[in-house]
Amino acid sequence: MNSKLDQLRSMTTVVADTGDIAAVQRQKPIDCTTNPSIVLKALGTPEFADRFDEAISWGRRQAGHSESRVAAVADRLAVSVGAALADLVPGRVSTEVDADLSFDAAASITRAEKIVQDYAERQISRERILVKLAATWEGIRAAQELQRSGIDCNLTLVFHRAQAIACADAGVFLISPFVGRIHDWYVKTTGKTYAPEEDPGVLSVRGIHNYYKAHDIQTVVMGASFRSTGQIAALAGTIAPNLLQELAASDGPLERKRSPDRFEPEETVEMNEKRFRWEMNEDPMATEMLSGGIRAFAKDLAMLREIVRQRLN
Repeated sequence: MNSKLDQLRSMTTVVADTGDIAAVQRQKPIDCTTNPSIVLKALGTPEFADRFDEAISWGRRQAGHSESRVAAVADRLAVSVGAALADLVPGRVSTEVDADLSFDAAASITRAEKIVQDYAERQISRERILVKLAATWEGIRAAQELQRSGIDCNLTLVFHRAQAIACADAGVFLISPFVGRIHDWYVKTTGKTYAPEEDPGVLSVRGIHNYYKAHDIQTVVMGASFRSTGQIAALAGTIAPNLLQELAASDGPLERKRSPDRFEPEETVEMNEKRFRWEMNEDPMATEMLSGGIRAFAKDLAMLREIVRQRLN
């Protein structure tokens, strides 16, 4: 019998949530996704030493204020990691807009356009790229404009159905509900242990998937931040390398849990800014995890810029 990873490949797109070149070469995902935390880890590995040196040399030749050069080098490094991954996978690579722009739609659009331009300079077309933005109201508005201009977006840090519906209304290409982080919050808050079939993260994504299928919404639902192979088997989505390895080493049947042909009818939800903000406000988990995720990514971005600042000096 094929491994569970091989069976999973036949059901869905396997996406690696990593900058680990060796893991990508070994497990052969279709797509890859990155974030500031992943970029920071990747740049500490030997595989990216030359790219780091190149970006620093490039930065020293740039004009302008020192802090603008620091930010430019950090941006270049994020694309360098994405470009290396794009050489290894046949599909798309997600690259994240700066977390500190999560509440500024105009600035997010400008940064997203620069990401696409930077990839184009490396002969990587926009069809190979997904621009990642946090699923704040402002991030979703930025994504709506970017989608209209032909730049496909991955809306990340999705913890609530309101975010998913707003993303669908905006015509977003893909959303990343954070299964594992939802699970973590409920485990910490309730002290309970959840089996995959009752896992709040799994149930959240299944609910989003059902709403999309009930209304023929084409936005892709890609579960993220999995904590166990049980969660993966219940959903499928972006997968950390250690879990990919565990699936590759596991045999036995893998039952398909989500099907495009199975859904329950649902009424259409009219989502606007007032309703979006109120529903998020009423859900402590979604509010805390969204803001916490943005803070964590912003912290890692600041760490990356500090490393660049030291190297430039």
